[in-house]
Amino acid sequence: MSTGVPAVFLDRDGVLIEDTGYPHLESHLRMTPGAAEAVRRLNRLGYLCVIVTNQSGVARGLFTEAQMHAFNDLIVRKLAAAGGRIGAVYACPFHAEGSVEAYIHPDHPDRKPNPGMLMRAAAEHHIDMAKSFMIGDQPSDMEAARRAGVPGFRFEGGDLDDFVKDLLGA
Repeated sequence: MSTGVPAVFLDRDGVLIEDTGYPHLESHLRMTPGAAEAVRRLNRLGYLCVIVTNQSGVARGLFTEAQMHAFNDLIVRKLAAAGGRIGAVYACPFHAEGSVEAYIHPDHPDRKPNPGMLMRAAAEHHIDMAKSFMIGDQPSDMEAARRAGVPGFRFEGGDLDDFVKDLLGA
């Protein structure tokens, strides 16, 4: 019998926020329509919301890991101000074609389509993977979900809350 919590793994760029091309500054932040409402809805339904995001901009030297964390914190605060609670954020700064030596990795286990971030979240937050799923906008998100053993649902834009409502019928 499982005692874990159900979770929704949410990609960041293209799902919670508009993908403006390596966003990392407050001026780059544009929330996806319905993002806060979707997170609130998921929270109300008992889901732990976990951000899992590839951030190759660090490996590419476009911004620092500290800037990445600060930007992720800003997103979490913006969602919280609108009543949406993010339980955890996992970000992978590694990439095979990076220019910053410390972040060059040929196939990091956390970099989607690998399931490392999802599996780590599951272990660290006692997530019941049988009751969890992923929302992403890229094939790599769907593959990471598959490899982690959870259903993946592809968000192709529009209002995220409408997408979640349709998905869950709630």
